[in-house]
Amino acid sequence: MTVIYDRVALIGLGLIASSMALAMQRGGLAGTITGYARSAETRATAREIGLCEVFDSAAEAVADADLVVLCVPVGAMGDVMAQIAPALKPGATVSDVGSVKRAVIDAVALHVPEGVHFVPAHPLAGTEQSGPRAGFASLFDNRWCIVVPTEGTDRAAVDRLSDLWRGMGANLDEMDADHHDLVLAVTSHTPHLIAYTMVGVADDLRRVTDSEVIKYSAAGFRDFTRIAASDPTMWRDVFLTNKDATLEILGRFTEELFALQRAIRTGDGDHLHAYFTRTRAIRRGIIDAGQDTDAPNFGRGPVQR
Repeated sequence: MTVIYDRVALIGLGLIASSMALAMQRGGLAGTITGYARSAETRATAREIGLCEVFDSAAEAVADADLVVLCVPVGAMGDVMAQIAPALKPGATVSDVGSVKRAVIDAVALHVPEGVHFVPAHPLAGTEQSGPRAGFASLFDNRWCIVVPTEGTDRAAVDRLSDLWRGMGANLDEMDADHHDLVLAVTSHTPHLIAYTMVGVADDLRRVTDSEVIKYSAAGFRDFTRIAASDPTMWRDVFLTNKDATLEILGRFTEELFALQRAIRTGDGDHLHAYFTRTRAIRRGIIDAGQDTDAPNFGRGPVQR
C-alpha cells in the first residue's frame, strides 16, 4: 500500500484513534502519525506503548499535518476545532469519527479556516473498551465507514480520505448528514439506550439480587451489559446531539412494545410468532452481509482475564 498522507494527526487517543494508528501502520498509509489527548495519563500510556508521536498540546500535534482526525466525544468537537484552527496548514483536511453528523458539522464548520477541507466521517466499528491500549489494527476490517461530505466539500479531499479508510480495511459509503443520523438512531443509538435501560431495571429490581443477576445472566442480558459498558461521556453526548432522531425511533419502539404487551396480555400467540419470525430474518440478513457470524456465542471467544 502507498502512503496516502505524509502526516496524520489524531486528536483524542481512545479506541478509534489507537485502532486508526495501528491500521495505518499496518498498511503503510501514513508517513508520520502524531497524537494528542486531553488527559496526561492517556498521553503517557500512548507514549509507553509507542502508539504514535505524542504531543502535549493539540496545536503542536496538528502542525504541518495533511489530515487531522477529531476522535473526541461529539459534544467537544466544536471547542477542539476552535483550538486547533489557527495551527492548521492550508490545504489540510479535517475529519472526525463521531457517530452523530449534523450536530458535529454545525459545531465544527464554524471554525474551519479558509483553504482547509472538512470531510466528516463515521466508522461503524467499536467495542465496549476504551483508551489507547484498547485499539487493534483489524477493528475496521469489513466494517462500514460512512463519509458525509458537506455542501461545497472538495471532491479530491473526499476521495483521498475514502482511500485511507479503504486502506484501513473498511467498506465505504456516502450519506447525507440527516439521513445518517436517522439510520444510526435505528441501528445504534436507540439500541444502546434500551440496553442502558434494561441494565438499570435489573439494578433497580431489588427482588432479584445483584448476585442472581450476575450468576444467572443469559446471553441476552450479557449482551445488554456489554453494550451498556460503553463510554458514558460519549453516549451522553450522542443522545444530546442526536435528540430528534433518537426520540423519533424511541417513540416507534414504544408503540411496538405496547403492541407486544397487548399480545402477551391477551394470549395472542399468532401475533408474537409472526413478529418474532419477521425480526429473526433481520439477524439472518446481518450474518449474510458479513457483519457478524452465526458461530456459537456469535463467534466470540472466552473473555481474557
